[in-house]
Amino acid sequence: MFDRRNVMAGGLATASAALASRGVAAQTNAERVMIDAHREIGPLPHIWSKCAGSDRAAITLREDWRHDLMRFHRETGLERVRFHGIFADELGVWGGFGAGGEPNFQNVDAVYDGLIERGVDPYVELSFMPGRLMSASRHFGFYGANISPPKDLGQWQQFITTFTRHLMDRYGKARIGKWYFEVWNEPNLSFFWSGNQAQYFELYKASVAGVKAVDRDLRVGGPATASIGWIEPFLAYCAVQALPVDFVSTHIYAGDDQRPVFGTAGAYSQNDMIPAAVAKVRAQIDASRFKGTELWISEWSSDSPAMIAHVLKGALPHCQAMSQWAISSVFEEINVPAFILKEGDNGWGMIAQRNIPKPAFNTYKLLHRLGNRQLVSTGPVLASRTEKGIAALVWNLAEAQQPGGIPGASNERKVVGQPRRLDVAIHGARAGQAASISYVDMARGSPFPMWRELGSPRYPGPEQIAQIRSAAELAPPERRQCDANGNLVIDLPAEGVALIELA
Repeated sequence: MFDRRNVMAGGLATASAALASRGVAAQTNAERVMIDAHREIGPLPHIWSKCAGSDRAAITLREDWRHDLMRFHRETGLERVRFHGIFADELGVWGGFGAGGEPNFQNVDAVYDGLIERGVDPYVELSFMPGRLMSASRHFGFYGANISPPKDLGQWQQFITTFTRHLMDRYGKARIGKWYFEVWNEPNLSFFWSGNQAQYFELYKASVAGVKAVDRDLRVGGPATASIGWIEPFLAYCAVQALPVDFVSTHIYAGDDQRPVFGTAGAYSQNDMIPAAVAKVRAQIDASRFKGTELWISEWSSDSPAMIAHVLKGALPHCQAMSQWAISSVFEEINVPAFILKEGDNGWGMIAQRNIPKPAFNTYKLLHRLGNRQLVSTGPVLASRTEKGIAALVWNLAEAQQPGGIPGASNERKVVGQPRRLDVAIHGARAGQAASISYVDMARGSPFPMWRELGSPRYPGPEQIAQIRSAAELAPPERRQCDANGNLVIDLPAEGVALIELA
């Protein structure tokens, strides 16, 4: 079986986490959370809204995918979308048989126009190999992307220049000056790149020259590797060759084999693996001549609300963007998923097909309501100052085994965790001050309870889809008051998050 992430077999101890209601408070273990409304750490960059991932370029032309994009942008503040295959032959850019003497950017324009019309910019992944330039018939995925190096690096460089000049002429420097041009996708995995490391470095060199021939201010980066691979040799090569690295990009998934990442298996829990990997890459960058260069984690993923919050807080000091894979379950990288919802692994999409929100998407909606100034806090919390007052996300972290391989392959979701009471002390809150609390967990802000109530249909009908979608929306905030000491008590099931807002 194809396993995209080489997910750890067995992974976690078997345990079941009930979809707990608020009535389980008596069974919880209390945890202290402190928020100091009078003390700021500094800016709170929304690294989670800078970018998100999505399958491939051609899928962005689909009406249902565009509907999901509009919702994601409107409700989470998403700024960019990253996807594979802007040069794939299914877009007719410069195929082999019957191709003309010049590239054809008709469908490229349709893809990028579609994003811009919906309020987001592309994060430009320069992939895969146009048929006209391929050195071998090596292909990946449902859509048959060519993964071979170019037969002639000079031709590739000229092609990249032609492509970039077309974008400049069409959109202007004011717009594409904000874009990020990333060279390829996961070249350290043989099913995305049939060449070797040295050939990828040469591809990067030619790509940098091709983009910057149009404008030296345009941002180019890489190596876009899986499992934070090749960072040190990539930076060393670029230093020796005097090549610019305007940003470093790489990927990390909770299910990745930890041995090549950290030198030993089981060094970290799945919850802590991603923040530790991001910190490691930041240290590698800062030990090179490229110290301080932007770091973009252009792929990572989690379907667990509390894990999303925990990972993002841990990554905040080290990177400029955390691009979760993927926006939508309109996703056909490996196959066409034969379900809308199912038990166990539901694939990477944060919005299920038919525009049904999942808990991960609703977690990003809550993150979007945080302010831009971070407050001093302790415990499982990310606290901020907003224009109206205070917004703080709190969570109950559980160990939720993350899916990998073919989306939807597993029918079991393993979670180790328990309900927990959070005693939230808010220094600076007034006695009796009004608080609004919004919840997301695997029962609230989730489509699964209604889907199960309807009999877990594989192909829900139109009325059932409407019911499931409605039930998955965020509920109106719960209205509470701080106690005499300005404190709140919040009960959360395993994996749950809650947004506290004080005006």
